[in-house]
Amino acid sequence: MDKNTALRDARLEIEEFNYAYADTLDRFDVDSWVEYFTEDALYHVIARDNEESGLPLGLIYCEGKAMMKDRAYALLNTEMFAPRYLHLSITNTRALKIEGDLIDAAANYTLIETLVEEPSRVQQVGKYRDIFKRTPNGLLLQERKCVFDSVMIDNCLVFPV
Repeated sequence: MDKNTALRDARLEIEEFNYAYADTLDRFDVDSWVEYFTEDALYHVIARDNEESGLPLGLIYCEGKAMMKDRAYALLNTEMFAPRYLHLSITNTRALKIEGDLIDAAANYTLIETLVEEPSRVQQVGKYRDIFKRTPNGLLLQERKCVFDSVMIDNCLVFPV
């Protein structure tokens, strides 16, 4: 298979993965969200200005599934949480490079939030920088870095994107 065909096929695979990923988060199923990652995965949500300045501080930083499970538990059991609907859209998916069982990829994302009796609003807009790993059970994320453009976001919403 030539390089372009392999990248196109990988992009389609990643799009299907991202559709399921977004649906899981739209349903607020953060316990299942963890299952989209390898055991040693890195998940990082960081502001674009920090990323471009080489500053590592972000909204969420998890190394490994155990930290992600802790994040999911904390989110679902916080006393300050207000009911809301979230809608995650993932677009412009690109498979950039394939090396062995790893695929470097990128995509754009938008997170829309709706609180009860308030209009919907854009909560976060950004870009995924991903490394997918092919496993016997399909693709899993080895790394997902979510680099958001939004300068102002609600500090009460530290939800996976």
